[in-house]
Amino acid sequence: MIKKIDHLGIAVKNLDEVVNYYEKALGLKCEKREEVASQKVRVAFFSVGEVHIELLEPTDPESPIAKFLEKNPNGGIHHVAFGTDNIEAQLQQAAAAGCKLIHEKPFEGAANKLVAFLHPKSTYGVLTEFCMPKNNGGGGCCCSSH
Repeated sequence: MIKKIDHLGIAVKNLDEVVNYYEKALGLKCEKREEVASQKVRVAFFSVGEVHIELLEPTDPESPIAKFLEKNPNGGIHHVAFGTDNIEAQLQQAAAAGCKLIHEKPFEGAANKLVAFLHPKSTYGVLTEFCMPKNNGGGGCCCSSH
């Protein structure tokens, strides 16, 4: 079911400033930017081998990323996302193991993916995301869509 770590979500205050750092200081290339209205964020994507970096800037003070930045003013790692070939079954497995689901049903996230999160209080402090391409027919990982 879980295929690999798809991406690390990193909360940032200023997307342009941090994209500049990743490009100039680290030599990475920003592959894509988009706004995800449902999560009230702007995002930028970088590939690092098989894992992706997802920079997240809030577009609204009530967004989950804005709330994270209130508690963590310097930003930082917000979540770990696991690519899966069956997000519904992954949620069922996590719930059966006693994890608290933030989302019982997947919803549309960035990069044309279905996503759902587990509450960090039930995952030893790590906000955990499951993701899968919206057009997934049951095979493959969501990683190639970044």
